[in-house]
Amino acid sequence: MLLKMLKGYLSCPNLTVVSVNPGAVLELGTYCGYSTVRIASLLPPNAKLITLEFNPDFAAIARQVIAWAGLEEKVQLVVGASGDWIPKMKEHFGLNTFDLVFLDHWKDRYLPDTKLMEECGLLGKGSILLADNVICPGAPDYLEYVRSSPQYESQYFKSHLEYTKVEDGLEKSVFLG
Repeated sequence: MLLKMLKGYLSCPNLTVVSVNPGAVLELGTYCGYSTVRIASLLPPNAKLITLEFNPDFAAIARQVIAWAGLEEKVQLVVGASGDWIPKMKEHFGLNTFDLVFLDHWKDRYLPDTKLMEECGLLGKGSILLADNVICPGAPDYLEYVRSSPQYESQYFKSHLEYTKVEDGLEKSVFLG
């Protein structure tokens, strides 16, 4: 049973990327680039992934990982605060909305950044938000918002933190407009 749940959780981002076939993806929180490479490698030929990382040291490592994976053409890594960059996305990158957003940065930024993306018109009908680690360390205000808002249809995928029995999970939310 646990293995089945874990496989479901681990495959959710991959299945989402493949099923959505997104043209524009935003990742909030690059860290070392692991998720960036996994997502970018599944994107269709002309798709772009913009990934934001606050820490310049992490960004430098991620650039090397992305280059080593041969995905520099698909990935635009931006260093800075999400709250500063989200309002500039349309103008700076020439896009309208994101088909997929992967939230994996500071958990206390999940809700403010989601609301900022809404305000900036970066989410269109059908845009999908995937929020990682919503239980541990947790993003309770974000979960309450997407689960109670009529603008979202959400589903929780239960898992455990790596190498532990501590519950964690991923929330997949579809923006209904």
